[in-house]
Amino acid sequence: MPAAKNTRTRAGCSAACSAEDLRLSTSSAHQPSPGAAGETSLDLRGTPCPLNYIRSKLALEKLESGAWLQVELDAGEPEHMVMAGLRDAGHRVEREPLQPGIVRLRIRRDG
Repeated sequence: MPAAKNTRTRAGCSAACSAEDLRLSTSSAHQPSPGAAGETSLDLRGTPCPLNYIRSKLALEKLESGAWLQVELDAGEPEHMVMAGLRDAGHRVEREPLQPGIVRLRIRRDG
């Protein structure tokens, strides 16, 4: 019998997540890596809500206050959910469109 989907959502995210989805991935595609000018970058394209927010938040927690994180993710609901959650947590978030359907967020860790 398949596992039931978790229908609880974070701030209205419509994507239902299974218990397996909520485990943090150790895949290199989701691991922070050094970017240009010493910034850390994270590629979360194709990552569902709320995992994209969780992975962004965990990557920020590893950085020193004032450091920048670049996150590439899908435009639309994923971008809005991550931006809102990180701004609510007090971080500075800047948005840069890359190509249709993909955006880059530059996030400055605060505190």
